[in-house]
Amino acid sequence: MGIVNNTKNDNQSVTQNGHLPTSKQALIIFTRNPELGKCKTRLAKTIGNEAALEVYKHLLNHTLKTTQQIRADKFVFYSEAIQKNDIWDDTIFGKKLQQGHDLGKKMKNAFKELFQIGYKKIVIIGSDVLDLETRHINNALSDLNTTDCVLGPAKDGGYYLLGLNKMFDFLFENKSWSTSKLWEETINDLKENALTFTTLETLNDIDTFDDLMASKSYQSNVELQQKIKQIHD
Repeated sequence: MGIVNNTKNDNQSVTQNGHLPTSKQALIIFTRNPELGKCKTRLAKTIGNEAALEVYKHLLNHTLKTTQQIRADKFVFYSEAIQKNDIWDDTIFGKKLQQGHDLGKKMKNAFKELFQIGYKKIVIIGSDVLDLETRHINNALSDLNTTDCVLGPAKDGGYYLLGLNKMFDFLFENKSWSTSKLWEETINDLKENALTFTTLETLNDIDTFDDLMASKSYQSNVELQQKIKQIHD
């Protein structure tokens, strides 16, 4: 989300230009507010808070570039406060605040809100997958024409993308969030409830130093490597 000039600290959601849906599909982007010492804390244990924040800002910019051409109404859901005048153009991205006591509740509330205003296909992603490409999101939206659910598996046992064409509350309940059990629990739920689903390419969330080193995008980005090394040293 970059450098922020103004911050909105209340809990009021801001819809995209205050308009009703302009398409039948929506993209939800979950982000953390980029604050020193409050994001990528596991990564910071190895490279320090300043370098971890720099990595997260790079992840946010990567997510922006990956999503801005997606043909869907796009919404950024902030973790702490809705921010104005940041990298997310208000004329392209609707801005809302995550609501709920855990990740499952927050995701469920986001999906419910957008389904209730008329969307037929919704995909949610996070903002910490450096190898995520536009094609992954487009493939998910396309798959939702013929399947109930699309999942993008993460190497840590979770998932980096979830797509639905209708609301299934059970997918957000009784899950081991942020653990290696999440993928298995979700797949079991889908099978037990006889939902059709497809899966995308397995990608790597950037949570730890090992995750960062394993990213193909980071390996090829000499500029970012030098910047992180300079800050860390």
